[in-house]
Amino acid sequence: MRNRCVVLVWAWALVVNVAAQEVVDREATFPTEAETEVDASPKLSKEVAAEVKVVPLAASAALITVGAVGISNGWMCKVKTNVRDGLQGWREDGHRYFHADDYLQFFPLVVNVGLGFTGIKSKHDFRERLAVSATATLFHVGMTQGMKWMVDEERPNARNSRSFPSGHTSWAFMGAELIREEYGWAWGTGAYAFASTIAFLRLYNNEHWLNDVLAGAGFGILSARLAYLLLPLERRLFRWDKTSATTVVVPTFGPYGQSVGLALNITY
Repeated sequence: MRNRCVVLVWAWALVVNVAAQEVVDREATFPTEAETEVDASPKLSKEVAAEVKVVPLAASAALITVGAVGISNGWMCKVKTNVRDGLQGWREDGHRYFHADDYLQFFPLVVNVGLGFTGIKSKHDFRERLAVSATATLFHVGMTQGMKWMVDEERPNARNSRSFPSGHTSWAFMGAELIREEYGWAWGTGAYAFASTIAFLRLYNNEHWLNDVLAGAGFGILSARLAYLLLPLERRLFRWDKTSATTVVVPTFGPYGQSVGLALNITY
């Protein structure tokens, strides 16, 4: 059963990433009529952008694949067990935990939405940042929670069998990729470093195996990329090109990431 789940995770990650990459490549290959009439430079800039966007897609596929291998592969199981045992020594008496990750997992997502108000230029306006964040949240919750129930991997602390993938890590890396896309690599590098800290804390607190946080990072990045792919559709759906329409989308979160909601207000 577990081996079948591993194959399913691989296949699912491959199909979604290939489909997303094809959409990006199609946008880069076929310029609009207006771009063709002006010159070839917009097409070239789109091709460069497509190359950049392929990197996080490829990274997410690699992280999910390695994470899936670690579910039942003998060598990977030995590695993740050694990592867990090594971190137990860091906690000295075995009981010094640091649970700030329960709250800090959401910090990159909040920064992505609010950083534009500090005067730092963002790629999209506040309304679209909210929409992308909400859409990414829906993808994240659906993918991580679905996989937890499907794979049924026991946590290293034996608390339950919902270890794969790490939801906390997915939240953090989703926010990091949103920040990188909105504000560039200068901010994105710091965001990814912060997300990596959250991943480390999940290992340190004995809540996840190494492969869980790797896959969680991959699902988080993938959630963000899929949300941006749907943004043009949301613009048309909510008529954001019409000045008479005002839309506000606000994600809400329960304590410890156990619940998530979405508030939507449209004024015509």
